[in-house]
Amino acid sequence: MLTQLEYEAKPSFEFWKNIFLVAIFFLITPLTLGISLFSIMSLEKTEKIDLTANSFGGVKVYASLPSEFPKISGEATSEDARPELIKQYLIRYNSPLLGLEDFMVTKSDEYGLDYRLIPAIAQQESNLCKIIPSNTYNCWGWGIHSKGTLGFRSYEEAITTVMEGLKTEYINKGLTTPDTIWTKYTPSSPDGAWAKGVNQFMLAME
Repeated sequence: MLTQLEYEAKPSFEFWKNIFLVAIFFLITPLTLGISLFSIMSLEKTEKIDLTANSFGGVKVYASLPSEFPKISGEATSEDARPELIKQYLIRYNSPLLGLEDFMVTKSDEYGLDYRLIPAIAQQESNLCKIIPSNTYNCWGWGIHSKGTLGFRSYEEAITTVMEGLKTEYINKGLTTPDTIWTKYTPSSPDGAWAKGVNQFMLAME
């Protein structure tokens, strides 16, 4: 049982205890908030400084930012696909003309011919130069007659000669497609079979 003195002292102790706790709360809370705010500000400052740093396994590697950033040009160039189309066609048939695809395209442009015409005629006439008179380089049946066969010193010379002849003797005279060229090139071809073959081979190079 509490004595009179103990009963009077208990409320007094509880009162001061509460005052102490309140004082501690108002003292520590601002201090804690201040420390937290300082830590956040320090962290943001550090992140801004380390924008160019990358961390790898705890090691930071720094790279300087470029003074100028690359520009994307609006210009685009495309490589001429025609030589590649002829090349793949020659590879498919294992033709001795392989390696002359650029030459054929260049000469076709020079004489205003379809770039597929010369290899297509070579396919029709000689299985792309695999069946020709020995040492003639004549894959196009050009100048072949009963007295002999026209020969050339190289495939390049043969291509140039045939293209020049097609330009002057056919194209310039209105014979511009296999369907009209055959009437003079090989008039003995039954029902235009020569033209049908050349057209088919040209389509295979598209």
